[in-house]
Amino acid sequence: MDYSEVIEFVKQTASENSGADKTTFRNSYDHTMRVYRWAIRLQAKLGGDLDVIVLAALLHDVGCEQAKATNQPPNEVSAEIAVEYLDSIGVDPELIVKVGEIIMICPDKETDKDLSIECKIVMDSDFLDEIGAVGIMRDCMITAGMDDASYKRAYYRIKDCYRKYKPLIRCCKTETARTEFTKRMQLIESYIYQLEKEIF
Repeated sequence: MDYSEVIEFVKQTASENSGADKTTFRNSYDHTMRVYRWAIRLQAKLGGDLDVIVLAALLHDVGCEQAKATNQPPNEVSAEIAVEYLDSIGVDPELIVKVGEIIMICPDKETDKDLSIECKIVMDSDFLDEIGAVGIMRDCMITAGMDDASYKRAYYRIKDCYRKYKPLIRCCKTETARTEFTKRMQLIESYIYQLEKEIF
C-alpha cells in the first residue's frame, strides 16, 4: 500500500500544538512521523500486519486538535476521523475496524488487555516518543522559554522527568520496546551525570 496519500492527509489536518507559547516547537505532525518511523522499525523485528500498523500510527492523533476545540476524548475523535477517511479512499473494511480499535485503545498505556501485536507496536511507538534524546531537547527548550531560564533549571527538569519516566517501563508492551526504553534511560542517566560534573 502507498502511504504517501495518508501522510499528506495527516500533514494537512495536523496543526501546531495549541499549548502554551513555551511549547510551540512541539506539533502533532512531527510527533506522528516519529511514531510512524518507530512503528516500521518495530514491525520489522516483531512482525504483524504492516498496513494496520502504519495506518494506525499515522492516524492515531489525527483528531487531537479538533478534540481540544470540542472538549471530546482525542482518541474517539481520531478514530472517527480515521475510519471516515480510510473508508473514503476505499480501504478494506476489516482493516479499517482494526485501525479504529487500535486508535481507541492507544492512550491507555497501562491496560492489561490481551492486545494484538499490531496494537502493541503502535502503543509502544507512541509511548517511546519524547523519551531519551528528544526528551532532553524538549526539557531544555521548555526551560529556555521560562523567565528564570538557566542550565541548572534545565538540569532539574531533566532529572525530574527521568525520575517520572523510569518506572514506566511497565507500560512497554513488547520486549523490543523494553530494551529500547532501557537504552534511553541509560542515555539520560549518562547525560545527567555528565551535566552534574560540568555545572556544579
